[in-house]
Amino acid sequence: MFAVSKRPTISEIHNLYLLSDAMPSDVMTFFLNRSLKIDIEINSVLRYTKDLAIKEAKDCDDLIIEYKNRYKAKSTVELDSSNLVRSVPINPSTIWFDKLVEDYPLFGIPYDLKDNILVENEIVTGASQMMRDFVAPYSSTVYTKLKEAGGILISRSNLDEWAVGASTENSAFGFTHNPFDFDKVPGGSSGGPAAIVASGQAVFSIGTDTGGSIRVPAAFCDLVAIKPTYGIVSRYGIMPLSSSLDQAGPLTNTVEDNLLVLKILSGKDSGDQTTKDSKNIAILLGELYNIYNKSKSYRKLLTTTKKLKIGIPSEYFSDGLDPEIKEKIDDIIIKLKVFGHEIIDVNLPLTKYGLAVYYTVMTVEAATNLQRYDGLRYGTQFEHLENILYFAHREKGFGDEPKRRIMLGTFASSSGYYDAYYNTATKIREMMRREFVKVFEICDILLAPTTPEFAFNFGEKIKDPIKMYLSDALVYGANLARIPAINIPLKFIDIDEKTIRSLPTGVQLIGPEFSEEIMYSLSFDIQQLVMTK
Repeated sequence: MFAVSKRPTISEIHNLYLLSDAMPSDVMTFFLNRSLKIDIEINSVLRYTKDLAIKEAKDCDDLIIEYKNRYKAKSTVELDSSNLVRSVPINPSTIWFDKLVEDYPLFGIPYDLKDNILVENEIVTGASQMMRDFVAPYSSTVYTKLKEAGGILISRSNLDEWAVGASTENSAFGFTHNPFDFDKVPGGSSGGPAAIVASGQAVFSIGTDTGGSIRVPAAFCDLVAIKPTYGIVSRYGIMPLSSSLDQAGPLTNTVEDNLLVLKILSGKDSGDQTTKDSKNIAILLGELYNIYNKSKSYRKLLTTTKKLKIGIPSEYFSDGLDPEIKEKIDDIIIKLKVFGHEIIDVNLPLTKYGLAVYYTVMTVEAATNLQRYDGLRYGTQFEHLENILYFAHREKGFGDEPKRRIMLGTFASSSGYYDAYYNTATKIREMMRREFVKVFEICDILLAPTTPEFAFNFGEKIKDPIKMYLSDALVYGANLARIPAINIPLKFIDIDEKTIRSLPTGVQLIGPEFSEEIMYSLSFDIQQLVMTK
């Protein structure tokens, strides 16, 4: 019988296959059974994709047999010291697997998808009653790439309805608990994906980030999560919330796993005209991943990494920042300076307008995107209605928070207020983007808290929308500027000496467009500093 750690990595699962300790079907079954036991208390899984997982695992089983046979008796030719040709046998115990993971980098890895990402012939709900029985007619590019890389989809995870929210309390199918404290929220809107990975129910998950929706849950649940540069990952087949802000990204237990998954997801896609040619990014990420694998030493990476100019934006360290989080981040800053990185104080004065800009742009785009769900063309048709169909379907099918966002967006884009609100917001958004560009002329990357606070209690903010919106105060800037940002988990911090409870938090790196390679490089440094204390 094989063993799997509480929070496994891709390399751990691959070692099971390399050593012939387990087959992909065995690993898939193990994770399904583990999830069924664990998720009773967490409620992070909306559905298991068991039939699909069985098929994908069987395909992986067949690949093992195929590659073992293909490379059973292979040899290579090389010249000896006398320039004479000789045949050198290849070790069949490893070469077959090296070739296999070269062709299928996520071979046999059980993973989860947030339930707003389409998989053909599978139900996808967006955590809304409006779509509770909707079967996807086609697959997203994200899923297609993961499938082609050899991954095994085992579950669909909970989220705030339509990805609207910061706590996963807005799901039509119940809220998800933080795995580290069941009284706390896991963050949102990708709280389900975060809880699943943090509790070991899957090796990684894919979430979506409109205004911090994967980074905040990652900070609350001790995970690595990136919102890539806008256009690196295709949005084709992902339920849209705010089309100019949405981006998909991976949530993982380690930096190296995150890097690998993003490398697979990146690339131009004919199905999404906003995607950009990111071949160079994929190549750079691949090279960095290989450097890590060859060195097998974070310490070596720390001493060889390019020394960076790291900007510390004062606006992200305001009075509202929890002092324990600030202390932890200050400690990281000091250690990075010791390792040769240059620390620079910078200012982003337009940050104070960001919250208003974000909620204006996002709600206007959300109102437009969500208008298609009317129970007629898309969505559930409810019975026994006593009012106009369009009104009645949306009244029953939408939760309170989506309704609130739709009303805000409709108001801000109405004829009498369009210039005063939406048009003004888009102008300030462009000014914010230019402000980031200017800052990156004097530094390579920014370092800041991901959240101003720890995970909060259920019900603490749900009745106060403004208080809830402020939870995203440190993360929406990257979405507005369309630049990448990543959360790296910090050590658990004791927050209650009486009950000896501790909660995770995170630090955020923000970089210029297409700086993912530099961002991951520094993330390796921070991960090592956190691990070695």
